[in-house]
Amino acid sequence: MKIEQLIKMANQIGDFFAAMPDRDEGLDGVASHIEKFWEPRMRTALLNFLDTYPNGTAPDIRLNELTLAAVSKYRDRLLPRKVA
Repeated sequence: MKIEQLIKMANQIGDFFAAMPDRDEGLDGVASHIEKFWEPRMRTALLNFLDTYPNGTAPDIRLNELTLAAVSKYRDRLLPRKVA
């Protein structure tokens, strides 16, 4: 999947959880959704994007503020688990 599509999907999740009255609840909601429903390759691609663009902005795509904050805050939670 192209990173542009992943960013679009991540921003849609962020837009949904931006309606939460409690910001921390919204941040957790974004991270929880990505953790539960995105396969490891998708999460890895999103985290690699942030490694390259820590402010969430590339020349042609940008993470919205809530999504950027959630993925940055809960980065460790979003890392794919290694199977022993």
